[in-house]
Amino acid sequence: MQVDIVTLFPEMFSALTEYGVTGRAVRQNLVKLACWNPRNYAGDRHRTVDDRPFGGGPGMLMKTEPLLACLAAVQKDCRGRVIYLSPQGRRLDHEAIARLAGMRKLVLLCGRYQGIDQRVIDSAVDEELSLGDFVISGGELAAMALIDAMIRLLPGALGDEDSAESDSFADGLLLGPEYTRPREIAGKQAPEVLLSGDHEAIRRWRLMQKLGATWRKRPDLLAGRELTEEEQQLLDQYRAEMIENQGNSN
Repeated sequence: MQVDIVTLFPEMFSALTEYGVTGRAVRQNLVKLACWNPRNYAGDRHRTVDDRPFGGGPGMLMKTEPLLACLAAVQKDCRGRVIYLSPQGRRLDHEAIARLAGMRKLVLLCGRYQGIDQRVIDSAVDEELSLGDFVISGGELAAMALIDAMIRLLPGALGDEDSAESDSFADGLLLGPEYTRPREIAGKQAPEVLLSGDHEAIRRWRLMQKLGATWRKRPDLLAGRELTEEEQQLLDQYRAEMIENQGNSN
């Protein structure tokens, strides 16, 4: 997978190329990351990359000429779908990330300042995506989050091939609680079922916990989901146990 990143701060992406799962994927050539700086395409001696918006108002916009020249150079070298990371974009979710992870080439445009000229968006951008309903200082952090999430879905990126499939949202549900050694922490025991060796009982318990966590924390994810008979039974059991536990604590 080839990901070209248009950014005024290419050094930020060393966090991806040098560390963790993403750094290993880069070293193994599972993904190639290339940064393109619009500042290198500015025609003046100060290499100016910001400009005032027409009509006045606070803030600046990314300067149009170097941005367009940079995008043209990227597409000439390795043409790919252009994604603009923007608060106005569609909110990223697992489905969108899985779709993008299946593409061979992507161009991620990281906005800065108040954004970019609408005509650049209309002529050079294929899709706008957002991390969520909030504003950050630039598109770099959003691009890094997107790249990290995509890399996790690439074959061979994770040590355990089943890890990505068990992540939150992979099957439309949140991940349930997990436990490790020691068996007891501050007087609280790890659930006995996880120590039983009964794989079917463990599977059902984990599914029940996933359903319960999603019901409590993100009920919107269940609203459009048609539960299987088993899932409905487990969710009903989770609710009943939660009500019973609340009654006992009172």
